[in-house]
Amino acid sequence: MSHRLVKKVLNQQLHLPQQEEIHLKPQEDDEDEEDEQNDDHSANRSSINPFDLLNDQDSDPAEEQDQGDELQSTNETVVRYDNKEESSSKKDTSSKSKKKKKKKNKDSSVANKGGAEKELDLILENLSLDVNSSSEQNVSTKAKAVNAKEQNKSFKQNAISVLQVDPKYLNAENELKRIFGSKVVKSFESSSSSNIQASSSRQMRGVRRGHYNLRKTVLVTPAGHWPRWDGSFSMEFLETKNGYNYFKYVHSSSYSQAQGAFEASKAINDLNALASVLLYHPYHLDSLLTMAEYFKVVGEQQMSADAIAKCLYALECAWHPMFTPLQGNCQLKFGHDTNKPMFTALFTHMKNLDRRGCHRSALEVCKLLLSLDSDDPMGAIFCIDYFALRAEEYAWLEKFSEDYKSDNSIWLFPNISFSLAICRFYLEREAASNDASVDSEKSSSSDLMKQALMLHPSVIKKLVAKVPLKDRIWTDILKHTFFRSDQTGIQSQDHLINIYVERNYLIWRLPDLQKLLSDAALQVVKTIENNQSEVKDWACVRKEAFSSEKNEYGHLLVSDFSDSVASIPQENLQHFIGGPRMMREGGPIQDENQFANLQGNGHAPRPVANRNALAVLFESMLPWVTYEDGGPEPEHDGDNQHNDHQGQENQ
Repeated sequence: MSHRLVKKVLNQQLHLPQQEEIHLKPQEDDEDEEDEQNDDHSANRSSINPFDLLNDQDSDPAEEQDQGDELQSTNETVVRYDNKEESSSKKDTSSKSKKKKKKKNKDSSVANKGGAEKELDLILENLSLDVNSSSEQNVSTKAKAVNAKEQNKSFKQNAISVLQVDPKYLNAENELKRIFGSKVVKSFESSSSSNIQASSSRQMRGVRRGHYNLRKTVLVTPAGHWPRWDGSFSMEFLETKNGYNYFKYVHSSSYSQAQGAFEASKAINDLNALASVLLYHPYHLDSLLTMAEYFKVVGEQQMSADAIAKCLYALECAWHPMFTPLQGNCQLKFGHDTNKPMFTALFTHMKNLDRRGCHRSALEVCKLLLSLDSDDPMGAIFCIDYFALRAEEYAWLEKFSEDYKSDNSIWLFPNISFSLAICRFYLEREAASNDASVDSEKSSSSDLMKQALMLHPSVIKKLVAKVPLKDRIWTDILKHTFFRSDQTGIQSQDHLINIYVERNYLIWRLPDLQKLLSDAALQVVKTIENNQSEVKDWACVRKEAFSSEKNEYGHLLVSDFSDSVASIPQENLQHFIGGPRMMREGGPIQDENQFANLQGNGHAPRPVANRNALAVLFESMLPWVTYEDGGPEPEHDGDNQHNDHQGQENQ
């Protein structure tokens, strides 16, 4: 026999009179329903005195008190009895009755609700009322607002995603390995690193240099001879707005003192004083940027690149934990003076990578530069297409032109309009070689090139002179009035065309692209001869696209987008050096350690023949310099390998 059945039989035997009484009671009494629904009323039921019915209203007060005492004692016994006997039976009966009543109430409510809904539907049908009209209007307006928000959000997400930086392409050494092979790069790195280790292991004044590990960074790879990051500036979080986190750099008191010394040396054009600032503050950004520019104009390209790399290393060491610029969701506004060195260093580093032939790495740096400030103060948008073409990232450039701006306004820029035609040309060729179908929804390369020429006709004459293009067909094209002038009459457009020609003229040396350009130019000539209104229509487009009377892009110098490096004669740089005393002594001696380093630091002396005299003079102020025969010659902790290599390239 099961446990449940045994329990049921025992309950029937123990509480048979009470169960019979329950079954015999009618369920129409409201008080019983309340008692069954509320379990807390069981104590009140058991506490009722059964002898109250025997009480007489006209009884004596003394008797009532005696009876009260007796009744209280009797009540306590009854309570115990009821609690013992009724506890087991109430559980079964109350649960069953509750379920039955709930089911009945539910059925009745559903029936009443169904009948009410049917009656309401009949009334609405009779009155021909459109209940859903107002609600549909509200829903439609809400849906439109939600769709607009989702579209804006999607545009922002697309703009962020298209500018995400792949950190593995930021390392130029990886790209050099892909170009020249890992064996060649490793052999060069091993030879240079052995020299650095040999020079760094020598003793200076009987004390060996301390060993420390530099922090690993993403933008650049720090050299082993660099000083440790001093933490002289940091980055702070400003706010979060429109899905972007805003930051700015903050200087410490020591860095502010170094900045004051830099301004003083800059006011008197003294490079020796500037070197003193770097001696005690090796990561002062403005001093490093100034010396990088100086090294560039005197022909020391490797030392210039090393100074820029130190800037980027210090800037990255100061990043805020929430600053994730590689994701494209951070803003570092150029309006803050403390943020400007970041943009200058990145732009210069990008050009240095381009000169080394690392176009894929330069593209990633350009994406980072463009994502840091949506206003694009450095004009990264006007060279990003060049790096994408040189890196053969054709599909990415098309996606960038579609997702970066929701209104496709960048298609009107000369560099984007011509580069999109080139991208489409190479994608069409790739599809033809793979026997794949071309996307019919997109315009062909010839159509895109034709539109670019109609919008920017003066590009033809500038390219013919800059590339140069000497075929007879270009002479015939330039005879036409539409391509005869090299100016459009709009200052902003002419300035952007000059930047485009200076940055991208090397691409047009390929014969295939020259043919694409000439064919499109001939089609433009035929179109104009058949329909003169085309000229007026495109002139209106130019005025709408570049409507300002002044040059909106005058802050962007054409020389900044050029591959050529400006050089200044030595006689013009003499006034940047201090007096004759500084020239004889090799710069100001600040303390005895610097004097000891100048006298000799254990480095092997090297000759000064065929070296730039001004560069040698500045290098003599550095503490790791070794001289031969009284002439200053820099050792610079292993940078000689790079300098000799750069000298061979310059020759």
